[in-house]
Amino acid sequence: MVNPDTDGTGLYVELSLTEADRVGLRELGPGPVWFAEPGTASEADARALADAGTALGNPRAAWVANAPRLRWLQLASVGIDDYLGLDWPALGRRLTVTNLGDVFADPVAQSCLAGILALHRGIDRLSGLRAEASWAKSAVRSRLRLLTGARVLVLGRGSIARRFAELLGPFGCPVSHFARGTGDIRTLAELDEQLPGFDVVVGLLPGTPETSGLLDARRLALLRPGAVLVNAGRGSLVDEEALVSELTSGRLGGAVLDVTAEEPLPAGHPLWSCPGVVLTQHTAGGSTHESTRVVDLFTDNWRRFHTGSPLRNPVQWSRGF
Repeated sequence: MVNPDTDGTGLYVELSLTEADRVGLRELGPGPVWFAEPGTASEADARALADAGTALGNPRAAWVANAPRLRWLQLASVGIDDYLGLDWPALGRRLTVTNLGDVFADPVAQSCLAGILALHRGIDRLSGLRAEASWAKSAVRSRLRLLTGARVLVLGRGSIARRFAELLGPFGCPVSHFARGTGDIRTLAELDEQLPGFDVVVGLLPGTPETSGLLDARRLALLRPGAVLVNAGRGSLVDEEALVSELTSGRLGGAVLDVTAEEPLPAGHPLWSCPGVVLTQHTAGGSTHESTRVVDLFTDNWRRFHTGSPLRNPVQWSRGF
């Protein structure tokens, strides 16, 4: 339990963990450790955060703003959307925030690739036919596609985007990146000009005002017939109504969606029944040892923080990620 008299030496944790991970966190330092149950948001948890010097997890933004002793927050996510509204010019003078950054590079990249292959090789359709006990070999086989040599555009150039591009290597796919300042495509005008040339477009951008609605109805209409869209960044990237229209008409070849504008996706939403959609329900970053990987990153950053070394994955609030 956090001691109210402790001057910011306590650790606040709001994350589902194994007992082994909890033991490892207790052994990090001399200060007390408070384990909050994610989603409970009790008054005791709020007081514990206010007394802590370090936090791991995604506590309520209002609590973070009112935690005067907090000096470092390690988020248990890549996204920082819930905290963008805080006064970071002032808060940032005393509080450093890091996110998970490269922790999710492999699982998200693999999920993106799996979804694309499921569409190209008909796995999604065949799974549905199995559930119906329907044998449609001839109808499915004639529509299967190869990923080999497909032209791929990755929206983003972060750790996940780079890892995904590496995974495409054996398929011989030419890969281009759209990113401010560092991409092969750097401006919206260039994006509009080159969009029709890609077979697969993969959204891995953070949620910022600049990326919200980037793939609107006009840009979705620029995609070549049969193109596949993947979104594993933020649901705000895509105009979902326009996407449903493009997929229902059969003009686009499919969509792999790990994120949606509203989560959980409400009952009756068109994406539940829209043809050619692989919905992975925001699971792309998951793996069997996910919490341990998060704790491992936090432990590395803990040592860096207490030795004055640069932290991994610092959030740049001026850029929104």
